[in-house]
Amino acid sequence: MSRLRVTPARGQGRDRLYVSLRDGTTVAWYDKDTGRVSVLSGAGRDEVLSALAPYLTGEVTVGPPRVPTPADLDRLSLHPDDDLAPNRPGEALHAELDALRAADSAPSSASPGSLLWRRWRQDPRQAELLAQENIGDRLDRLEGAGWRVLHSIPLPGAARIDHLAIGPAGVLAVRTLPARKRRVGVADPQVRVGRAAPAPHLRWARRAAERASRALAADVRPVLAVVEPARLDALPMPPDVRILRDTEIPALASLGGVLKPADIESLYATARDRHSWLRV
Repeated sequence: MSRLRVTPARGQGRDRLYVSLRDGTTVAWYDKDTGRVSVLSGAGRDEVLSALAPYLTGEVTVGPPRVPTPADLDRLSLHPDDDLAPNRPGEALHAELDALRAADSAPSSASPGSLLWRRWRQDPRQAELLAQENIGDRLDRLEGAGWRVLHSIPLPGAARIDHLAIGPAGVLAVRTLPARKRRVGVADPQVRVGRAAPAPHLRWARRAAERASRALAADVRPVLAVVEPARLDALPMPPDVRILRDTEIPALASLGGVLKPADIESLYATARDRHSWLRV
């Protein structure tokens, strides 16, 4: 068994695979965008390439790392188990649905069209995951405009922040609301999707922002991101919660005037550390 493990991470506009020892010490990383494998002094080149072999594509260059940026240093100093940057949108839902597939009652043991198979397909977590992936993908595309994004941040008490976006326009705690082809009505703090019973989504969004504000010692604004609604009625608009359709997320790239690049990087470094969220 190899003493090395490979961990994916996406951030600062880069898509990387980090190679670390079992104790979490980073010894190398593969930058997919540049096709370069950077090997730290003292690491075994051949062993690193063997660990990365299943992931390498095309021609790659191998050598010592270039002079690291401050963001690189932050990443190398953080244990992989404590780094939230690799979290995918809907990370917790991925885990729950993967466990369901692996169980005896998973679709692999049920024939298509059976009641068991239909129940799995209709599990509301499927729609939640698709919605979080939709919003997560749109937020990740803001990185070119100077934003830093984290997904599925775990909080004490089994709660989570769906997405945290830190950029020139400030810090946003984004709650995702799936509403595919259904009408959404907002009557603060309640939100009704289609014919379902109203739920206090605005209250939950505010609570997530409050907890993020305590963790980061910064002003955090709550956002409710509504995914693919047939119609969105939110009048009057809540003064403290920003309500956006999924298609309006890219417009955040044009906003600014709140945080400087150094402030963004500092807040991002704090937010990606799991320990920052343990007492909020």
